[in-house]
Amino acid sequence: MAYVINEQCIDELDGSCVESCPVDCIYEGLRKRYINPDECIDCGACLPECPVDAIIAPDESPDPVWVADNAAFFTEPLPGRDAPLGSPGGAYAAGPAGTDTPLVTGWTGA
Repeated sequence: MAYVINEQCIDELDGSCVESCPVDCIYEGLRKRYINPDECIDCGACLPECPVDAIIAPDESPDPVWVADNAAFFTEPLPGRDAPLGSPGGAYAAGPAGTDTPLVTGWTGA
C-alpha cells in the first residue's frame, strides 16, 4: 500500500510534499492533495515535508476512509469529469485537477 493523505490536508495546499517527491505522484485537487497509489514508490520523502502531518505511511495503518478516498481520486470520475484521472504519469504534466472527491468536496470537518 502507498502513502495516504488524510483530512489534515484539506484546505492546506502547502506543496512542500510535492517538491520532495522524486516520482511526481502527489496530485492537486481543489482543496486537498492525493497520492497516486500506482505511481508512489513508498520512499517516504514526502513524509517529513508535510507541515500538517497529513501524510500517513503504510505501516502506520491509515484510516481506511482515506485509503479509499485517495484511490477514488484516480479510479472514479471526479465531479465535472467524464472519466477517471487514472495514472497520467506525473502530477506536474497533469496539472491541478480543479476538483476533489465527493468526500473532500462535502467535507466540513470531523
